[in-house]
Amino acid sequence: MTQTDTDTATGTGTGTATATAAASGAAATEQFRGRRSSGTPGADTQRVDTLVTELLTATHDIIRRHEVTYEEYNALKAWLIQVGEDGEWPLFLDVWVEHVVEEVAGKTREGSEGTIEGPYYVPDAPALPADATLPMRKDEAGTPLLFQGRVTSVDGSPLSAARAEIWQADGAGYYSQFAPNLPQWNLRGTVIADESGSFRIHTIQPAPYRIPTDGACGSLLTAAGWHPWRPAHLHLKVSAPGHQLVTTQLYFRDGEYVDDDIASAVKPALILDPKPSGSGNDHEVTYDFVLDRA
Repeated sequence: MTQTDTDTATGTGTGTATATAAASGAAATEQFRGRRSSGTPGADTQRVDTLVTELLTATHDIIRRHEVTYEEYNALKAWLIQVGEDGEWPLFLDVWVEHVVEEVAGKTREGSEGTIEGPYYVPDAPALPADATLPMRKDEAGTPLLFQGRVTSVDGSPLSAARAEIWQADGAGYYSQFAPNLPQWNLRGTVIADESGSFRIHTIQPAPYRIPTDGACGSLLTAAGWHPWRPAHLHLKVSAPGHQLVTTQLYFRDGEYVDDDIASAVKPALILDPKPSGSGNDHEVTYDFVLDRA
């Protein structure tokens, strides 16, 4: 499903009426700029020179090997301009590039696997107790899900008061603050673990969703013959004092697109196995987080 921006929506609509790639891109760009402006170190000149030179050299090599024509070059130029006008650079980079950056960043991690953050993170979600229900609409559509586990250090010691920021799409594949007619913090929260590092989060099982297809990234999908789908997942940022934050996504075994994620972000260690909870059609899953020391 495509997403679009809203800051104050409190209705119960499905989000289909006015969702556009441009609005979603503008919201993602605004969120990124807001976080980027708070204390970014200056660039190392030699590092910039090395990386940009190698990027350009690789581009030049592709042009030569594939004998790129002026018609193709001008189509690329027009598309790059359109990505900027649609505000879709966060989407493009998060879908097709970030998984490799994360792979490099996490290659020495001993604890839990990380994966991409994606474009729909919003900081400062409401703080919730260790046993919490995520903010949601009355009669929120979807299968009820109990997500529980513990947060420990690599030596096995529990991390009391660990923070688990969690955000997810709803049962129709929409994210609050990026789709119309959703409450601002719908299915978003910051859960504070108890003294044993344990948490219990009551939510609903999210749906797979399509990345926006009516903007420049959608044009790329069509031109390349790629599908636009991401598998259903829970997003998390888990942290504790003196330990490294891990950003991750948890998927669902046998879910659609788990084996064919457009963002290439699924890892075997991040696949959950939902079980019936014994109360109707409800599901429950357990996943423990292990954090590396800072």
